[in-house]
Amino acid sequence: MTTVPGRRSSTFTRLLRHGFIDPSAAEQLLDLNAFASVRSDPVLLEALGATADPDLALRGLVRIVEAEDEGERQVLLDTLVTAKPLRDRLLGVLGASEALGDHLARHPRDWQALVTYEAVDLHPGVAEFERGLAEAVDPDSLRVAYRRCLLTLAARDVCGTTDLAQTAAELADLATATLRAALTIARTAAPEDAAQCRLAVVAMGKCGGRELNYVSDVDVIFVGEARDGVDETKAMQAATRLAAHMMRICSETTVEGTIWEVDANLRPEGRNGPLVRTLSSHLAYYQRWAKTWEFQALLKARAVAGDPGLGAEYVEAVSPLVWGAADRENFVPDVQKMRRRVVDNIPVDRIERELKLGPGGLRDVEFAVQLLQLVHGRSDASLHSGSTLKALRALAEGGYVGRADAAQLDEAYRFLRSMEHRIQLYRLRRTHLVPEDEADLRRLGRSLGMRTDPVTELNKAWKRHASVVRRLHEKIFYRPLLDAVAQLAPAESRLSAKAAAIRLEALGYADPAAALRHLEALSSGVSRKAAIQRTLLPVLLGWFADSADPDAGLLGFRKVSDALGKTPWYLRLLRDEGAAAENLARVLSAGRLAPDLLMRAPEAVAILGDPEGLTPRTRAHLEQEVLAAVGRAGDAESAVAVVRGVRRRELFRTTAADLIDSYGTEDNPAEQDHGALVDRVGSAVSDLNAATVAGALRAAVRARWGDTLPTRFAVIGMGRFGGHELSYGSDADVLFVHRPREGVSDEEAARAANTVVGEMRRLLQLPTADPPLLIDADLRPEGKSGPLVRTLKSYEAYYRRWSLAWESQALLRAEPVAGDEDLGRDFIELVDPLRYPLEGLGEDAVREIRRLKARMESERMPRGADPTLHTKLGRGGLSDVEWTVQLMQMQHGWAEPGLRTTRTREALAAACAAELIPAEDAQTLDEAWVLATRVRNAVMLVRGRPGDTFPSDPREVAAVGRYLGYEPGHVGDMLDDYRRITRRARAVVEERFYGAA
Repeated sequence: MTTVPGRRSSTFTRLLRHGFIDPSAAEQLLDLNAFASVRSDPVLLEALGATADPDLALRGLVRIVEAEDEGERQVLLDTLVTAKPLRDRLLGVLGASEALGDHLARHPRDWQALVTYEAVDLHPGVAEFERGLAEAVDPDSLRVAYRRCLLTLAARDVCGTTDLAQTAAELADLATATLRAALTIARTAAPEDAAQCRLAVVAMGKCGGRELNYVSDVDVIFVGEARDGVDETKAMQAATRLAAHMMRICSETTVEGTIWEVDANLRPEGRNGPLVRTLSSHLAYYQRWAKTWEFQALLKARAVAGDPGLGAEYVEAVSPLVWGAADRENFVPDVQKMRRRVVDNIPVDRIERELKLGPGGLRDVEFAVQLLQLVHGRSDASLHSGSTLKALRALAEGGYVGRADAAQLDEAYRFLRSMEHRIQLYRLRRTHLVPEDEADLRRLGRSLGMRTDPVTELNKAWKRHASVVRRLHEKIFYRPLLDAVAQLAPAESRLSAKAAAIRLEALGYADPAAALRHLEALSSGVSRKAAIQRTLLPVLLGWFADSADPDAGLLGFRKVSDALGKTPWYLRLLRDEGAAAENLARVLSAGRLAPDLLMRAPEAVAILGDPEGLTPRTRAHLEQEVLAAVGRAGDAESAVAVVRGVRRRELFRTTAADLIDSYGTEDNPAEQDHGALVDRVGSAVSDLNAATVAGALRAAVRARWGDTLPTRFAVIGMGRFGGHELSYGSDADVLFVHRPREGVSDEEAARAANTVVGEMRRLLQLPTADPPLLIDADLRPEGKSGPLVRTLKSYEAYYRRWSLAWESQALLRAEPVAGDEDLGRDFIELVDPLRYPLEGLGEDAVREIRRLKARMESERMPRGADPTLHTKLGRGGLSDVEWTVQLMQMQHGWAEPGLRTTRTREALAAACAAELIPAEDAQTLDEAWVLATRVRNAVMLVRGRPGDTFPSDPREVAAVGRYLGYEPGHVGDMLDDYRRITRRARAVVEERFYGAA
């Protein structure tokens, strides 16, 4: 084929027009002598251009033609141009599958399997595939015969003769025939084993559900029984050898490649259990030990090979167990666990290309359908199907899923599975990743009928269908619940009240009747408010069910909605601000504290929709707001009421941010730096309480003296308050110090100072809807026996003459928090030599501190408390870590500036940097301190009142676990981890504090 130099041939142009990417290479291939009789035939070019990848199809055809001898070669080419069915089938396969092209190049005569076009050929079943495999006598011949059958199956698929469901069913039928052939080969190889046992092969997973992929592990379970007169142990050994040989025949790679892996890991005890069990052994395991996911897997169990009677007995015996799984004790936590997508093990760079496990992937649809089958199949046999699409159709027909939702999911699932099929067909490799290469995407798009701009069209369709799945896979659990109570479409099948209650109970709602009443109140009617609620609730219900207390979440949402439902912005906020609704669901269902704070002023829900709304306000910002509010108020009581309202709002902001960061959201994973979480909460609550104290002080002074108190007055934060480490339930430990103004007598100054202290404490504890702030001054000189407030000189005289070791230690946390700044600085200058003594502590002082610590451990531990789980006084808890750090501060603070801080973690890091403690020991103490602090915060968040140990109520302790990052059902792991971490910390304390080394 010659052309004028510089000009393209007409063939080149035609090839380009027919979709070839490399027309020059294609033109050279067509110029081969073997194609002389057909190269100019327009039918061939048109057929090649109709394939998914014309270049690949032509290369595959060339390889077949070159592999044939001359006589057969011409038969192939003549048939190709004269018989459209063969042309479409053969070229269609070659353009979609490089692997099947390789097979045809090795076995060129197999193209003749595509010539027949009988009615039975259009929809073969197991029997037809068994005939196709009948001549296989060893693993190699089985592989060749399998690929020949797969060739005809793929041809029907790419030509559109079969749809997705039919193709998946045929793949499962071919797998069934292959398992039978492999078992026959294994039996022939070991007739003595075959004579001793009955062996049944039960397909699971996609093979069991007759919805197999082109390349997928074939999941099976083996059931064996001894034949009459044979010892059971010997029979099971024989059955195990047969089963293992059958698996190797299918799985091993030979010169003809492999078929697929046979995976028996769904058997009882998984890899650790025997490969073959008797039927009674299976049942004993399922009745006593099986987990919910194992019953979910058994949904698809189907006897496919071996002894048909034994296989049928197995399926019949396990069926009642499957459909009774929803009645099991641990069904709800198991379901909560299973409903969380397992994406942690998917590399970040792959998650967006994952068809199966990624967001909006196939697993979402399959899990949702299977869960609804388990919940409702116990009372409705129409749901007993192993096929995802058939089960989805049955769920819609029974009213368990809305028809429109089911139709959208069906369409999306078919598209995603078709993508998966075509991706795997290309190289016959097990993968669920969408390719990144442009040529691969083009072939994939064209194989699905996209010809104008296949890459763009494919990506658009894929994202659209994944979005549908992502949006609906949760909603299909809950939308029918709303239909059941709202009753807006009389003609539509809907859940009965009983079925709705069963579903709610299965999803974790302890009081489904109350939940249905809440749903009815929220969503019934034709108002715009009810319509928006019906849009929001399916998603919210899923988030509530993902928590430790779904009932509380739904009740809280009803209360907030009742309070704010008539305001124009509330529902609009939840509907339009993507994060607001999820944030609200997390906050309402995670415990009592945050919802209680929100219910006192529901308008604070607006914080959850503001991108900056969850960021804690600085102390300067808070003090400015508080002092301005006090200045506008008419009297002290109303001033402090405003101040306490600000505190309540900011406490809600802090608790909400803590919960959302700890739980994570769909778009933002949970915060992994737990130390940062603790520091944020401690700083935020400490700053908030400091601003509150400053506001109360200003209100108390203004009510009696106007702008100037007769004495300079400062509030010194102590303990966790001074250390910026307050938890939600902490009191505010303080000292009060004053210094008379010039010309004011000591008596008048003292009266004024005491009056201010009394008024502050009264104002901050007035009974109102807002949480009180308790002021604790017990760390003052002489404790409860000493005066509440002293002058700076009085403090100086006391500390010089009477100060005890524990008082110097307590002063390590002293930091001014409110009042006269100069007086606060002077107080700090006064106490610095006490808390950081020159040359450190003497031996007597160290012994006294150790004695006090040991006495506290023995006397202050609450009676009946578990010392291994008490966060404050228990083994390796807060007290252990803090006293160890404080001892280092008092011994070395005079020489190491980094130790002169009121913050525990900061001081510990400085001690490590100064090589006063090994890095490993410092890490151990820090981990224990952070964990104990988080547990205290969690207890307050969950119970609404402070506590130093884990709750005893199962739902409360589960909520603490969720806050700490433990999945449902792992409370035991949480307690074990706490004991392990604090035990290690105690060992460091013994060495570093008590000097046990």
